[in-house]
Amino acid sequence: MRQFPTGTLLPRRAAILVFLAFAFAYFLSALIRAITATLSPTLTLEFALSASDLGLLAGGYFLGFAATQLPLGTWLDRHGPRTVMLYLLLVAALGCVAFSFATSFAGLLAGRILCGIGVSACLMAPLTGYRRWFEAATLMRANSWMLMTGSLGMVASTLPVQWLIPLLGWRVLFWGLAVLLLLAIALIAWQVPKWQIPATPVGEGERAKISYAEVWKHPYFRKMAPIGFFCYGGLVAMQTLWAVPWMTKVAGYSAMQAASGLFWINIAMLCAFWAWGMVNPGLTRRGFHADWMIARGLPLSFLLLVLLIIMGPAASGLSGVVWAAYCVSCTFVSLAQPAVGMAFAPAIAGRALSAYNLVIFAGVFVVQWGVGLAIDGFKALGLSEIEAFQSALGLHLICCVLSYFYFLRTKSHNPNT
Repeated sequence: MRQFPTGTLLPRRAAILVFLAFAFAYFLSALIRAITATLSPTLTLEFALSASDLGLLAGGYFLGFAATQLPLGTWLDRHGPRTVMLYLLLVAALGCVAFSFATSFAGLLAGRILCGIGVSACLMAPLTGYRRWFEAATLMRANSWMLMTGSLGMVASTLPVQWLIPLLGWRVLFWGLAVLLLLAIALIAWQVPKWQIPATPVGEGERAKISYAEVWKHPYFRKMAPIGFFCYGGLVAMQTLWAVPWMTKVAGYSAMQAASGLFWINIAMLCAFWAWGMVNPGLTRRGFHADWMIARGLPLSFLLLVLLIIMGPAASGLSGVVWAAYCVSCTFVSLAQPAVGMAFAPAIAGRALSAYNLVIFAGVFVVQWGVGLAIDGFKALGLSEIEAFQSALGLHLICCVLSYFYFLRTKSHNPNT
């Protein structure tokens, strides 16, 4: 375990090793998050799942994830990223084992919820540490490259998983994930510094401000919350679940073709986040702040979602390409997360980041389950399966557009944007 003075920037070599330790854990968390999309045909067949069941199963991960976010912020500010990650990753390993033993939908759901709880700090813990250990421009780059490693995890959840299922079975895969999580625990215990509380006592007046009330009341947090919920949460919901059922049910892909499509979607996302990491420091120095880029870039995602909905089955082989373009265009909203963190002092950064993450992953849960409910509901009203999918995505698009207009009309109160 490494020790560094409180509040100082990490030396370059130490910063790289800390980043790699955290990135490996986040890679695994993204793989676990997205694997249900690849497994959806297998699980649907084996457990006779409906669209709403599938949405709830995928959303169960995010339900467990979101449930920990408020206490997580307090834990991170008080105990630091290292301690919190070590305990929670043990829960994730337990969740993978529980999922592998499941014999019913309830067992699958319980395992997914435990997984969500266990990996709930895999992005917030590093970002909290980076807020103290890295300078501002490096923080934006580290955020983008953490998301890049998440995209790499999602890539690993597609074709590699599809290839391994016939050889090992999906249950053995989850045992392997549990072992890799234990390895991540060992790396974090070895490389990440212990959190050191500042020697100067915090006064009662200051202590009162270090609370979630301060976060929820902040006008910049409120400005960014709706696009975090619908646009960012919707991106994750589509990437980790509904892109695959759309390709199989609407575009007519086979399970292998859909896994291949998802593979290239995640490759595109990996490249997008790598590019953001490369250009963010320069953009920040030139005054191109997060709000400006989100306002000008996010509408492209709406146009691509309209194209996907209108084309429907006519898209056929182009469906995966349009999905990839849509997901990449949504990455503008990822700039909101570090921007929210920088709107608050380091002492409250963990709470601010966790609160915003709660907003995002509550959105993921609502969109994943909501789209499933909407599909089943529209089918009950007499629409065909294809029309039901199109209508459900249309409802999501309306919510995204409304949240974007709220973002545009609300004044920014963040001096860093």
